[in-house]
Amino acid sequence: MNIMYFPRLVFAISFFALWLAALVGAFCRKRLGPLEKDQREDFGVVQAAVLTLLGLLIGFTFSMATNRYEQRKNYEEAEANAIGTEYARAGLLPAVDAARVRELLKNYLDQRVLFYTTSDRQQLRQIDSNTAQLQNELWSAVQVHAVAQPTPVTALAASGMNDVLNSQGYTQAAWWNRIPLQAWFLLAAIASGCNLLIGYGAQRTSSLLIVIPLAVSVSFFLIADIDSPRHGLIRVQPQNLVALSYSLHSH
Repeated sequence: MNIMYFPRLVFAISFFALWLAALVGAFCRKRLGPLEKDQREDFGVVQAAVLTLLGLLIGFTFSMATNRYEQRKNYEEAEANAIGTEYARAGLLPAVDAARVRELLKNYLDQRVLFYTTSDRQQLRQIDSNTAQLQNELWSAVQVHAVAQPTPVTALAASGMNDVLNSQGYTQAAWWNRIPLQAWFLLAAIASGCNLLIGYGAQRTSSLLIVIPLAVSVSFFLIADIDSPRHGLIRVQPQNLVALSYSLHSH
């Protein structure tokens, strides 16, 4: 289990670890003695530089997460457009086949909505299986006429179906595209070092040592939440797919 998929767990673990690092720094100060005046200036420079580095890395990581979130939103819109377009182009096929393709597209659309709204792993496996089966049936339904009657009209219907299948692949790739675990390890290491320095450089141990661990942990939580398509509070809602589903089922 990758804990980065669970933002609340990321917050709890990071807060505890960073607060512990600050307390360890304070403990080291007590054992080694406080900094001398001439040392404190150099220590302040190092501490400020490391904190600045941490802030930049958090900013860059947040930017990575928001870019991936926007990508998932764009692909949801593109997928809805592709399905809606193919539903209209299905009318270019013979009446019986057009009705079959449109019925399959409605079922396929229902599975795509479930893909966005379901978090249970077992249900997701069933959704993936149903989606793959429906894709095969949809492609077979237009392939027969594209091969038997290779006209511009049937090619248009086949091209639209190809867009439907491709859009699902792009969506799946975007949901798999997450912030690398190595980047999280780097952030955790630098954040721990920063809190260690803060605890060591503090004049005395007080409740203020909790401020930086809390702020950094909230930042980690927000990044993990945006980067987690299924388990976060901020999710891509299939608004376009749901609206299309209402439209097609009432058609």
